[in-house]
Amino acid sequence: MDLSKVECIQSLPTPGTIKELRGFLGLTGYYRRFIKGYGVICKPLTQLLKKEGFVWSHNAQIAFEDLKRAMTTALVLKMPNFDLPFVIETDAYGVGIRAVLMQQGHPIAFLSKALSPQNLGMSVYEKELMALVLAVTK
Repeated sequence: MDLSKVECIQSLPTPGTIKELRGFLGLTGYYRRFIKGYGVICKPLTQLLKKEGFVWSHNAQIAFEDLKRAMTTALVLKMPNFDLPFVIETDAYGVGIRAVLMQQGHPIAFLSKALSPQNLGMSVYEKELMALVLAVTK
């Protein structure tokens, strides 16, 4: 990782407006497949984008700091080898679903999504199936 870019991200101030928050989420969203649990981490921030919903909270600050840390920590992902079999591991838990694409036990890509209020009431089996379908379709 380029140290000047890492320092730039680490020195980002806390967003004070929706426009600044959208800019930050746009930056981090571009690299979402390299951040484990991205959808769940950024959920407190995406909730602030709702109309009349921008009130910075402790949870939003924690999510902001977690995303900055994830963006500046090098996680070594492996390039896929299409001659080897792929393995998809999925998980459904309280507030989200996630999946990891792997080969020979090494991660290639991450996928995560926070569950909407309508999906939170689903059974564990339905959430697990949703995670599997999302992983396969991506």
